[in-house]
Amino acid sequence: MFFEVILIIYFSYLLGSVPSGVIFARLFSLGELNKIGSGNTGATNVLRTGNYWAAGLTLIIDFFKAYIAISICSIINADLIILSATIILLGHIFPVWIENLKGGKGYASFLGILFASNAILMFLICIIWLIIFLITRISSVSTLISANLSIFYSLFFLDLETSLILLTLNLILIFSHQDNIKRLIKGTESKIL
Repeated sequence: MFFEVILIIYFSYLLGSVPSGVIFARLFSLGELNKIGSGNTGATNVLRTGNYWAAGLTLIIDFFKAYIAISICSIINADLIILSATIILLGHIFPVWIENLKGGKGYASFLGILFASNAILMFLICIIWLIIFLITRISSVSTLISANLSIFYSLFFLDLETSLILLTLNLILIFSHQDNIKRLIKGTESKIL
């Protein structure tokens, strides 16, 4: 059991911390992400460079690195998925590969975790995100509301364990979006498009 825990922490952090935004920003010569927009390495900040391809690829890699990590965890020990999911998000938000440990906000990886747990719920949350974004044009609002609604829906359609996992992940997402929340309260949060 101890070896399994170590193995899952290792693979979850290793995959979660892959700074795909930085990688694609360099491949597409977009400059240093820490000097653009929020300074984060996630897909939303890559989008602020105006390069839709780089932003899309960042989103896809951040999604699948989480999905792969959860899949590995399911093979090693499915009882440790909550540990794996937590470490994936922490790895994404605090990647060891970046000097100031400032990664992304974690939403794309959250969706990858959700997809591994329940694909239908993930698609539902994506639709909710899109509807809210089309109304507000504010990514953080769409992210926080849709992610929090995943807990509500999971209580009706999934088991209690999945709901607890989603609650844990939502607390991490709220932490990673604390600056966005402050700007939303002040009315200074920027819109996209």
